[in-house]
Amino acid sequence: MITRFTDIVNGLEVLENTYKESKKVMKILRSLPSKWHTKVTTIQEAKDLTKLPMEELIGSLMTHEINLAKKLQEGEDKKKKSIALKATTKEEEEEVEEEKKVKKMMMI
Repeated sequence: MITRFTDIVNGLEVLENTYKESKKVMKILRSLPSKWHTKVTTIQEAKDLTKLPMEELIGSLMTHEINLAKKLQEGEDKKKKSIALKATTKEEEEEVEEEKKVKKMMMI
């Protein structure tokens, strides 16, 4: 996404349409999907967008993307580690108890 945005901006600069760094940062933040809304809000509140360089924004977004991928992978790994236990009925439990009693009697 960033390379496409950069290509467009560079093409506009050739046509003598220049944009301030802050405008570019805001356009990128607005273009992100809704699942990034929390990260966008955090960046807007924590940083001065008029002084935020594009490189820093891109680095922050890439870090967030890597963290999202890790969380997704961990969630999938946890789903794979399910344990199935054998269920027993009361009748089966009673039979096991009776067998234990019989074995105890035979030992005496």
